[in-house]
Amino acid sequence: MRKLVSIQEVKEVNPIENADAIEVVKVLGWSVVTKKGEFKKGDKVVYAEIDSLFPEKEEFEFLRNSKFRIRTVKLRGQVSQGICFPLSILPKGNYKIGDDVTEIIGVTKYEPPIPACLSGKMKGPFPSFIQKTDETRIQNLQERLTKFKGTKCVYSEKLDGTSSTFYINNGEFGVCSKNLELHEDEDNTFWQIAKRYNIESKLRSLGKNIAIQGEIIGEGIQSNKYKLEKNERDLYLFNIFDIDNYSYLGYEDFIEFAEKLELKTVPFIDLDFTLTDDIDYLVELSKGVSKLNNKVKREGIVIRSYEEINDMGERVSFKSINPDWLIKYKE
Repeated sequence: MRKLVSIQEVKEVNPIENADAIEVVKVLGWSVVTKKGEFKKGDKVVYAEIDSLFPEKEEFEFLRNSKFRIRTVKLRGQVSQGICFPLSILPKGNYKIGDDVTEIIGVTKYEPPIPACLSGKMKGPFPSFIQKTDETRIQNLQERLTKFKGTKCVYSEKLDGTSSTFYINNGEFGVCSKNLELHEDEDNTFWQIAKRYNIESKLRSLGKNIAIQGEIIGEGIQSNKYKLEKNERDLYLFNIFDIDNYSYLGYEDFIEFAEKLELKTVPFIDLDFTLTDDIDYLVELSKGVSKLNNKVKREGIVIRSYEEINDMGERVSFKSINPDWLIKYKE
């Protein structure tokens, strides 16, 4: 579960060139612009991540111009992601590093409006026998990055669309958005994609309980940043999930199954990447242009171990979002 607002420690405090009133502090792997002298190294702070949506209360009135939402911004040339408060904004208590205080403050997660083409009729919640598609941002994973440093990985372009899941389980075919399972509906984009690519028949032909997950992009979805033609939408796979073993396929098996299904995959950028624990370097890797349209900044990258389970018996998978993309599109 993502901690939108938590107690964290200031790891560094650094000046910003040509800035007299502000400086940048490092919290987890995030850089946050603050007033000069407000915090010092080792201080406990209340840190709120980007996408945090604050309640409309007097103490947060200064956020009204941003509609009470925390976004990625650039101040005096310095990227800032998140916001820090002193512990005094909380009720008195014995707070420890890592404590989740999201509910105490009343913060919720910002969710963009759902376009009509994606708002289907709910059949039920997202199936419990499939993992959801959420990836954790690298800035929150310093310890895991250090633990898995040196692991052979692949990384792909993270596409900006809408996450979809299609499955066969015990003979039943299902179509899901990011959070819900959907009834069949000819006006719904998820079901249109399922029909267009004959996904039900293809999955049944595999003879096993399996789910595929991908990003749908195109007209009416996230402003169609990749400039697909009018009325065109497309699916790019990023996961194949073995339901019976409750595990994802490793890279080679993923590619093999995608080819059997005759479906596109997200664009892969590096198939032989050695994982580093340098967060700033991984953020730099996220920058660049999309392989789908070189006139569009890419949203970021998703990094995964080459084998589904690494030598330590764990899955390595996380995302690095391009801050230039966040600033351009004000996500």
